[in-house]
Amino acid sequence: MPRAKGGSKTRQRRKKRIKLASGQYGGKSRLFRSATESVDKGLTYAYTGRKNRKRDFRQLWIARISAAVRAQGLTYGRFINALKKANVLLDRKVLSDMAIKDAAGFEKLCGLAKQHLAPATA
Repeated sequence: MPRAKGGSKTRQRRKKRIKLASGQYGGKSRLFRSATESVDKGLTYAYTGRKNRKRDFRQLWIARISAAVRAQGLTYGRFINALKKANVLLDRKVLSDMAIKDAAGFEKLCGLAKQHLAPATA
């Protein structure tokens, strides 16, 4: 049986890979081997980036909540702990949004948190 070298399936597979590499610089967008390496690396970065984006947003929300809570005379950790004791089931995204857009509501939450704080041991 003769060896199949460059049939339609091979061409389709290569065209698909080259199309994924469009936008890359130089040979990375035109040469199959370079395009394959570039696309593989890009897909790896994209996967990692999706995870990092979640991490970055959570970090941002925590920083915003912390700043708003400190203005009310609490720390972030004590605030979150008090909310858990008060059975407030709001996540950090919502708390951050409240701190920015609904200052009055956030103040009430801080008041509720202060009521549920354990007395500080001296």
